[in-house]
Amino acid sequence: MTAHATPARTTGETTPEIDLVVEFLARLEGGDIPGALDLMSEDAVYQNVPLPPDRGKAAVRRTLERMMGVGDGFRVEYDNVAANGPVVLTERTDILSVRGVNARFWVCGTFEVHDGRITLWRDRFDWADFTFAWVRGGARAVRRAVRRRLDH
Repeated sequence: MTAHATPARTTGETTPEIDLVVEFLARLEGGDIPGALDLMSEDAVYQNVPLPPDRGKAAVRRTLERMMGVGDGFRVEYDNVAANGPVVLTERTDILSVRGVNARFWVCGTFEVHDGRITLWRDRFDWADFTFAWVRGGARAVRRAVRRRLDH
């Protein structure tokens, strides 16, 4: 597990499944798409509900490359992580950065881990909250720019 991935755990203890999911998201935080994909099965499914799912590692790779290609960064702040056998639930705040604008929004992720690989990654979030996160982030960026101009 990397140093910046320190989730709160509702289970009170870690499991190999939790550690794998946290490492997966940490690799994405670091921009390491190939490293993250190494932790997924060949037939993995990824879905941002209600969008259609990506089926297979190649489809997941294309989606992640498109998403990461647009942005400047991705961070995760964990609220809770819990596991029940192969199922890992993450309650977290994702922070996406694009050209100095940071959007923070709540995400609930469901992961399934089988044979040491992620077979399912399904994220749910409120689209209105996601949209408003960009509005809030844009407003913060404008305030920072105005302050910088006024300070000079």
